[in-house]
Amino acid sequence: MNMNKLKILTNGFIKENPTLVLVLGTCPSLAVTTSVVNAIGMGAATTFVLTMSNLLISLLKNFTPNKVRIPIFIVVIATFTTIVDLILQGFVPALASSLGLFIPLIVVNCIVLGRAEAFASKNSVFDSLLDGIGMGIGFTFALSLIATCRELLGNGSFFEYKLFNGTELLLFVLAPGAFIVMGFLIALVKKIKN
Repeated sequence: MNMNKLKILTNGFIKENPTLVLVLGTCPSLAVTTSVVNAIGMGAATTFVLTMSNLLISLLKNFTPNKVRIPIFIVVIATFTTIVDLILQGFVPALASSLGLFIPLIVVNCIVLGRAEAFASKNSVFDSLLDGIGMGIGFTFALSLIATCRELLGNGSFFEYKLFNGTELLLFVLAPGAFIVMGFLIALVKKIKN
């Protein structure tokens, strides 16, 4: 893999991390990160949708009329979101129940639609595939970082395995804790980038 392809793949890890740099997809980033299991499940689902929709949109870009490209993008994204939702319900019902409404909301996730519009509709199939994988991994990484902090501080556990008792801070299980953790992580990433 040449350096340009590697750059496309790794761009979403830190430099253009969808959550911690571009601040996209904040709704699921704040809502489902109460546990690392939820974060990885949401990240994997979004990565699948992002990768497959980038791939198909890149394949269809020359056949897509400019006036209807956004509706076509949404139909493609909705198709892959439905596939993920049905797979989760069929094979991992506890995770599907835990993530609830946020799996169907992948359809309107700014990360997925943004990458379809900004990258997949303008680049080759292979580059779009790499972009989808890279952005998905970056999103999963960000969700996992937020969830690790929240689960450790809020529940005293990691991967739902209790590590310590009596020192849990309820604030981190609640929505304000998600904002606090995400804010500190965004500041840390900005400091590292500078």
